[in-house]
Amino acid sequence: MNLNASHIRPMTVDDLTSVMAIELRAYPFPWTEGIFRDCLRVGYNGWVIERNGEIHGYSVMMAGGGEAHVLNLCVKPESRGEGLGRMMMEHILTQASRLKADTLLLEVRPSNQAAIHLYHSMGFNELGVRKGYYPAVGGREDALILARHV
Repeated sequence: MNLNASHIRPMTVDDLTSVMAIELRAYPFPWTEGIFRDCLRVGYNGWVIERNGEIHGYSVMMAGGGEAHVLNLCVKPESRGEGLGRMMMEHILTQASRLKADTLLLEVRPSNQAAIHLYHSMGFNELGVRKGYYPAVGGREDALILARHV
């Protein structure tokens, strides 16, 4: 994919059919459409990466009190490895700064090595672990808590 042909724009309720199609394919324990709707309704920041009218990824971030928190970031499986995750994280960092956040936080599954590599390459550091944070096949999976200054 040509990243120059891709652009990021705010997520709308009209995007949720496409977002859910990606979410359901990308995760064994996906968010529901209701979660996305609630995030948009309460004013969390949602964005989509679009190319030629097709959504290739999305993110949701909440900000307040000097912090921003990435709640969801996903690139459609067939578009991974093309730099879209980095493009979205750069956008999130810019928006977090615009919203006067000093720190950007996120959780990631220890099993998601590609995401961990991306976050470390962008200056995120591990703060700790949330035990049993994520649902997983056969039980629960911990979450690594990562943060960086904005």
